[in-house]
Amino acid sequence: MTITRIDAEARWSDVVIHNQTLYYTGVPANLDADAFEQTANTLAQIDAVLEKQGSDKSRILDATIFLADKSDFAAMNKAWDA
Repeated sequence: MTITRIDAEARWSDVVIHNQTLYYTGVPANLDADAFEQTANTLAQIDAVLEKQGSDKSRILDATIFLADKSDFAAMNKAWDA
């Protein structure tokens, strides 16, 4: 079992790869932005990580997005679909 940690620190790795599966957690850079901007920013981070590892969003197996307010669902979907 091989685990590869990318940009690892004491308690955090930007990316972890196990069995050719990439694990990544994104957090919006600006928590004061609206839901669309936070989602777009986080997805841009994810796109950059995936590209650096030779992958892209079409190969995502699962994505979990936490919304503080479910009324932001449409804005989040708009950013995801952009």
